[in-house]
Amino acid sequence: MIGATTSGELRAHNRVRLLRAVHDCGATRTRSQLTRDLHLARGTASVLVAGLAEHELLHEEPAREHGRGRPTQVPGPHPRGPLALAVDVREDAWELAACELGGRTTVLGLQPHDGTPEGTLGPLGDAIAAHRRRLGHRVVGVGVALAGPVRHGGLVDIAHLGWRSVDVPRLLGTKAPIVGNDTAFAALAEARRGRLQGVRVGLHLHVDFDLGGVLVVEGRPLGGASGTGAEFGHMPLTGGDRPCPCGATGCWSMDVGANALLRHVGLAYGGGRGRAQAEEVLAGSEEAVAANARALGRGIAALVNAHDPEAVTLSGHGVELYGRAGQALMESCVPGLMAIRRDHPPRIEGSALGWRGALLGAMESVFDAFLTPEGLERWRENHPDQGRDTPERSNVTHSTLKGAKPL
Repeated sequence: MIGATTSGELRAHNRVRLLRAVHDCGATRTRSQLTRDLHLARGTASVLVAGLAEHELLHEEPAREHGRGRPTQVPGPHPRGPLALAVDVREDAWELAACELGGRTTVLGLQPHDGTPEGTLGPLGDAIAAHRRRLGHRVVGVGVALAGPVRHGGLVDIAHLGWRSVDVPRLLGTKAPIVGNDTAFAALAEARRGRLQGVRVGLHLHVDFDLGGVLVVEGRPLGGASGTGAEFGHMPLTGGDRPCPCGATGCWSMDVGANALLRHVGLAYGGGRGRAQAEEVLAGSEEAVAANARALGRGIAALVNAHDPEAVTLSGHGVELYGRAGQALMESCVPGLMAIRRDHPPRIEGSALGWRGALLGAMESVFDAFLTPEGLERWRENHPDQGRDTPERSNVTHSTLKGAKPL
């Protein structure tokens, strides 16, 4: 009830609370459960749900299982309700999805790119614009995850592709996108829908062509003064001396990820090349996998000593590295821990979201901006009486990029 001083402000506050609760639970809780969770009177909850349904923000359906009496209703996304467009721009391809309130996701497009800013972001901007025209006022924002540090204003640097101070909003040509680092977005999703839920201090590491990492405090990844804080991969944690494309020497990310796997077996790497070959190495070379896992474990030990997290989660290739070489990882990690850390080490586990974390985090950034009294008021003012095209309402349980794992 913070800041609510009139009945109108209290109603607007409770509308946001209810929508946020529906979104965060994945539209799985019944109206009566939400009423108890939010400490609302039954009559108040009924009025709120009716108003949100009238504004095409919520739609109730009977619960799949219920006892005697009237079927229990489950509030969920309205068929003509708000959509977030979410994008995961990797070093070799981008994936675009439409996401409903509650997190239900439909992949709209997957396209390889040539690695240049124009060749990557130009076609992506065209695809976003086409879907915005088709979906109309249903689109409440666009979130874009990128495989590099992102400064305030949407300027991105992707060292392995030679991107320097690339103005992402300008090249996309789309209205006010929310642009962020893929690891930070993956960490946000892990805190909302994965294994960092309820964790006060956590560490999330995302492994793709190289490695990124970020500290998560009270459910939020720490972005740093300029927004570029999710860069643990560019710390000299493993004693290496190789020059990194970022400009530093001995970066941890030079020893962990697809590029390191390719280098270990003597294959060309860098520039977003070799995903398929790296997956073959990951599946077939125990030596390369163990080397990656040991480097990952050494770096984790250093970060645990520094930050004292309750949990460490791994996404992307990190899930497979831990699954296939968990013993090598721990044998490398434990000796690097301070004695006081060894007594009560944090749990280390693979992400519950697999490869989808960055995409879901981009979605969360859009709904975070939308689920405010101001956002709902704009929806009420701008939303037409009839919605336009509606994507298929099917759950996407895996990424369409290779190497993905189902939820």
